[in-house]
Amino acid sequence: MADGKKLVIVESPTKMRSIQGYLGDGYEVLSSVGHIRDLADRKSIPADLKKTSVGKYSIDIENDFTPYYVESERGKKTVAELKRALKNADELLLATDEDREGEAIAWHLLEALKPKVPVKRMVFHEITKDAINAAVQNTRELDLHLVDAQETRRILDRLYGWDVSDVTRRKVGQGTSAGRVQSAATRLVVDRERERMAFISASYWDLEALAVKSAESFTTRLARIDGAPLARGTDFDDKGNLKKAVVVLDETRARALATAVAAVGEASVSNLESKPGTRSPKPPFTTSTLQQEAGRKLSMSAKHAMSVAQRLYEKGFITYMRTDSTALSAQAVQAARAQAVSLYGDKAVPANPRTYRNNSKNAQEAHEAIRPSGEDFRIPSSVSGELDRDEQRMYDLIWKRTIASQMSDAKYETTTVTLALDAGSERAEFTASGTVYTFKGFLEAYEEGRDEKRADADKADDQSLPILAVGDVLRLKDVDAKGHSTSPKPRYTEASLVKALEEKGIGRPSTFASIIDVIINRGYVTKRGQALVPSWLAFSIVRLLEQHFADLVDYDFTAALEDDLDAIARGEQKRAEWLKDFYFGSESHIGLRNIVDNLGEIDARELNATKISDAATVRFGRYGPYLDVTDPANPEAEPRRVNIPDDLAPDELTAERAQEIIDAPVAGNRVLGEHPETGRLIVVKDGRFGPYLEEELPEEVALIDEATGEVVAPKKRTTKKDSAPKPRRASLFKSMSPETIDLDTALQLLALPRTVGIDPETEQPITAQNGPYGPYIKKGTDSRTIDSEQLIFDITLEQALAIYALPKYGAKRPSSALKEFENDPVSEKPIKIKDGRFGAYVTDGVTNVTIPRGQMPDDITFEIAVQMLADKRAKGPAPKRTTTRKAPARKAPAKK
Repeated sequence: MADGKKLVIVESPTKMRSIQGYLGDGYEVLSSVGHIRDLADRKSIPADLKKTSVGKYSIDIENDFTPYYVESERGKKTVAELKRALKNADELLLATDEDREGEAIAWHLLEALKPKVPVKRMVFHEITKDAINAAVQNTRELDLHLVDAQETRRILDRLYGWDVSDVTRRKVGQGTSAGRVQSAATRLVVDRERERMAFISASYWDLEALAVKSAESFTTRLARIDGAPLARGTDFDDKGNLKKAVVVLDETRARALATAVAAVGEASVSNLESKPGTRSPKPPFTTSTLQQEAGRKLSMSAKHAMSVAQRLYEKGFITYMRTDSTALSAQAVQAARAQAVSLYGDKAVPANPRTYRNNSKNAQEAHEAIRPSGEDFRIPSSVSGELDRDEQRMYDLIWKRTIASQMSDAKYETTTVTLALDAGSERAEFTASGTVYTFKGFLEAYEEGRDEKRADADKADDQSLPILAVGDVLRLKDVDAKGHSTSPKPRYTEASLVKALEEKGIGRPSTFASIIDVIINRGYVTKRGQALVPSWLAFSIVRLLEQHFADLVDYDFTAALEDDLDAIARGEQKRAEWLKDFYFGSESHIGLRNIVDNLGEIDARELNATKISDAATVRFGRYGPYLDVTDPANPEAEPRRVNIPDDLAPDELTAERAQEIIDAPVAGNRVLGEHPETGRLIVVKDGRFGPYLEEELPEEVALIDEATGEVVAPKKRTTKKDSAPKPRRASLFKSMSPETIDLDTALQLLALPRTVGIDPETEQPITAQNGPYGPYIKKGTDSRTIDSEQLIFDITLEQALAIYALPKYGAKRPSSALKEFENDPVSEKPIKIKDGRFGAYVTDGVTNVTIPRGQMPDDITFEIAVQMLADKRAKGPAPKRTTTRKAPARKAPAKK
């Protein structure tokens, strides 16, 4: 019998607890913990569907592209719990997030639960008591257009990803993949690296001098010679050519001119120009601008920034963090203006509230900008005890941006002074600029960060200038000729890549973090500081897509797909019709199926080749990039392979650098000496998996006449595996260097495993050795980890027995956890943070989640840990890698 409660389903456990507190006993709030079902993988397809399109894609292409969904193991458990709760409810409120994905999750819940009670869609953009109560009073129907848009996106990505990735795996390498937006993002990073590789630097010189008036001084730069402007970095193109007529000084002329100017020693003010200006504040944060600014000011990755923002939203501190809108509600505008006045005075805000135009084409998905929640914003200093370090920094950023967006313009005045003198036969003019803010306005609260610019870009002067008048004579000192070289465009950072993706219309702001995460995890891009550096693997992937899938990787085409998905979300386009055009082709689409079926021959060897010079070509093999080096004197000979240093970026591998690598001696092939027992040479070498030691065997084995003891004839060593002698090898410890290791240490390594002693109870030997997971001791089949590699040599029998005296598992064994929490609400097992092989990770004993780069274990709270585990469960288990064995070849029947 129903007890009259209303069941509310949200997405996350953190949000669930907050909303339950606001709604009270008349409601039961439960969490779906993200998605409960998704497109099936190939293993989950029933046998009778294996040979159909459903078996290939989990999509019935012949039947209006109907998706075949399955519930995850975690989803089945969640659905069962929700069904039990639904039996005691008289109404169901689907309160998932207010974007497309949230709408789709709500629809999936509806399909799985099949409720017999009234169903309403409850949406809110902040988790405050007023907002939740208002959402309960203003429910709506499920928006099936938004569901269609999300479902189309999922189907599109499956078709694109599986068809194109199948080609990349066959022609580039196993483990590679392509995707509708990830490939476009990878291409952006590769294109920027190509620009850097093709860049030709130009050199130019100028003069700097210190102008002195009384006790005040300022820096000036030579601007014109005989009225002609002097070259600056922006006057050259990327090929090193001038874009306009300017004077280019070389070193000789610049130094001669500096000597002449210093000899004169003074210059007069020939011109003074002052211009007033204003600067307006930036609009409040959208998803994209928040990711950019968190990268610039907080050094957060896009993924980490969205994770922190999600926590702030679920704790009720900010409004919903996935939005394209720059608009603020009336109450938010009032709150921002009131706080600006209280903090900075009446002049801090303009007479009328500021409004910002919403650039989103899909108004259903963008209600309000990201801002502090509530009618009265909480000042950052007042919430420090409720938030962790990253949450505090993020809230402070959002609060400042929101307040500043409603404040007055900043006013300034820029003064430019020109100093002239005759240096020999030439008229030299120096200039300097200074900016003074007469009213700081919004800058009192916040100033937007800037992306990295070229090193040779002109920099605005913000120095202070003294009071000057035309005709004043100033002394010049410290006259210095300076040389400059133009620099290529800077590499993308996560912030600037997010900006580029948004400007080109590739993907949606809510997906930017996952896009960047994918291309980094796939090995297409690595981070060098904040810069994103493409790998040679990325070059191969992009080359394949450009040559054979040109339309699919085209920036405009990718952006047009986003516009089409927006049209579906607005109900202006039909899902099935659009997918049919995309897949099979039409007047507007070439058709994915047509492209894949008509690829023609693809030369995988050429695809994975980048020519560096006549003798060297970069190729990407199974174990990474290497140089294929041909001998000009013998071009038919087998090319020599030379490893490329891991830390060398593609634009740094010039023809000259490649030749240095080719000519360098093979790293690590250093003879340490002879083994005192065998007389064989001990050599330290550089291998595929790092430096190692080898006891070299002689190339030939002599045959001895047993009767006479004389050498009969030398014989090449046999190639049979069962009889060929094998050299002893040993890896170096992580703390050892191939340049400094000595013979004594090498002999110790080659002698491993080391026998520590005999266990007096079992009479089994205990050995110490090193393994792929670190140093350990072993007794029979019982292995125990030890703390350091040095202990392999130093551990005593007593120490080893003490380690074995501890239980291997169980409560009595000292905890190795870095941090411990209460039980997880789903698995009902204690959550711990441990230090693992690949860094610190969160675990409940069932699910493990690596802590992202940029976060420290101390930053992880119980709520964060619960959410991390929930997100990992929602993704489902990682696909297992299987190896297909070839059937043994049949032997031909014996001839009679």
